[in-house]
Amino acid sequence: MARRLFLSRLAQLAALPFVVAGGSLQGQATHRSLKIVMKSAWGSDDPTKAAFPFSHGLALAEAGHEVQIYLLGEAVVLMRKTLANSVSPVGWPPVGETLDKLASKHVQIYACGACSRARGVTEADLNNYGAKFGNPAIFVSLIEWADHVITE
Repeated sequence: MARRLFLSRLAQLAALPFVVAGGSLQGQATHRSLKIVMKSAWGSDDPTKAAFPFSHGLALAEAGHEVQIYLLGEAVVLMRKTLANSVSPVGWPPVGETLDKLASKHVQIYACGACSRARGVTEADLNNYGAKFGNPAIFVSLIEWADHVITE
């Protein structure tokens, strides 16, 4: 239900440039903070894709939205500071810089525990960015958190 509400508002926002061009802002919606979960499995083998959840998460957090990020598969290796600093997406700063900014904004990042153990990612690695180990139950709780319907 929350997703349908989001999509209907997205359609309204898409029409906004045409309304502004016509000189009227009738019915402009007030800004409401969204709860957003981003999930990624992209790792250092594709730096640009690996950066997406972090750069987009930062943009959303800076816009006033609540963001949490869940990493699994190859993405968990980005919690190693030396690796994150060496992953440079096309046209953006290294992933490590974006992760530092996310940490300063207290954006919670979870790294799949099983995926991390399999790749040698340690709790010390996670501490660099205030991240925590995740598991399927945490992932489900994040989805439920983001999909919580706000009634007016």
